[in-house]
Amino acid sequence: MSITSLFAQSTPHMFNEFGTDGGPAAKALQPKFNVFVKNISSHLGVAVPHIELKHVIAATIALKGLGGLLFILSSSLGAYLLLLYLAFISHIVHDFYNYDMEKAEFAQIFGKFTQDLALIGALLFFLGMKNSIPKRQAKKKAPKAKTN
Repeated sequence: MSITSLFAQSTPHMFNEFGTDGGPAAKALQPKFNVFVKNISSHLGVAVPHIELKHVIAATIALKGLGGLLFILSSSLGAYLLLLYLAFISHIVHDFYNYDMEKAEFAQIFGKFTQDLALIGALLFFLGMKNSIPKRQAKKKAPKAKTN
């Protein structure tokens, strides 16, 4: 499965089920997001402002959809948007650190987390290759010798 098809196939499904409350994605993400906010608050020692989960879901749909579309068109901006999406959502959705290592859930969630890390690596590789190839430069025409 290509990186492009992975992002392109899931975005329309998320958009269609969004509704007024963020849909099933918001219901599934709510407990994990609450644990994430609690961990951030306790480690940083500051209160995290209240964020509507439907806005988080809308932002992830936009990042994933627009980033995937631009990535299909071989745009660096698309790769950066997908990187932002993966960096933001991977550790919240795939919270393997909240599970016991002996449980089957841990292996499944950790596998998905490492898949996201591999996707991040593939996007970084794409950006590195895209930036290492020199842009086409217009050929300068040699001045013609004057004949008198």
